Amino acid sequence: MIELTLIECAMLGIFSLGLATLITLTISHLQARFRRHKLLKQGSDNKRAKSIMALLASFTVLNSEQVMKKFIRAGFYHFRYPHLYLPAKVILLLLVTISLYFWGNQQLVINVLIFMITLIMVIIIPDIYLEKRAKTLAEKVSGNLSYLLDLMAICVQTGMTIEASMAYLSKEIADFNDDLCYLLQRTTQRAKLVGLESALDELNDRIESTEMRSFVNTLNQSLKFGTSIYGVLTSLSQDIREIQMLNLEEKVGKLSAKMSVPLILFIMFPIVILIVTPGILRMMNNG
Repeated sequence: MIELTLIECAMLGIFSLGLATLITLTISHLQARFRRHKLLKQGSDNKRAKSIMALLASFTVLNSEQVMKKFIRAGFYHFRYPHLYLPAKVILLLLVTISLYFWGNQQLVINVLIFMITLIMVIIIPDIYLEKRAKTLAEKVSGNLSYLLDLMAICVQTGMTIEASMAYLSKEIADFNDDLCYLLQRTTQRAKLVGLESALDELNDRIESTEMRSFVNTLNQSLKFGTSIYGVLTSLSQDIREIQMLNLEEKVGKLSAKMSVPLILFIMFPIVILIVTPGILRMMNNG
């Protein structure tokens, strides 16, 4: 039976602090590299690399600005304590280490196992949850983007500018989609400070989806070259609906393959057992 001494507990606490900092710095560097090279804009050949880099980049964040961006992308728009996010992780990890010293199991292997499980839950799980919420939010906003494009096309056709139409629609669609309403309001406010093109680029960073990227590129192209925006918006809205319909048909097509697994497990195996069991029982009785 091995007990943790005070020196071993202190060393374990220092090790946990150093390991948490190392994970934070390493994966934050991967995150910066991932966004710098814009892997999401490359072809389909890099899908696996994108998913691995996105997963590594989503594990942890370093400073309060990155934390705030991560919470906004996940739908927590009024989070006020981004500077306490990383210290809270480290402090919680140290508290668990101290608790293992006073109330932990006497076996060192079990204490180390509890520590590693806590390390995963404290350092990695919260960021995976935020990334999952961000992905769900992006899908929700992208699903309603075609309706926004139709409304913007109508506003532009009446003579409104792009900025005016976005400011007007940010108030009108509050009951329809709260997240899209907030994004439009944020983009409109940022456009007054840094310009519409930069504000649209920030919108593209918050919602990482093909539909939003096409929307932002269309508006930037119209602003840069002065092309007519009404026909482009209606055409883009139709294209987005077609892509969503194709994705839905693809999901429906995969249902047959997914249903084969429960069909085999819960129907075929019981039928085989019901057919074979009486013969086996008779052979056993005769023998």
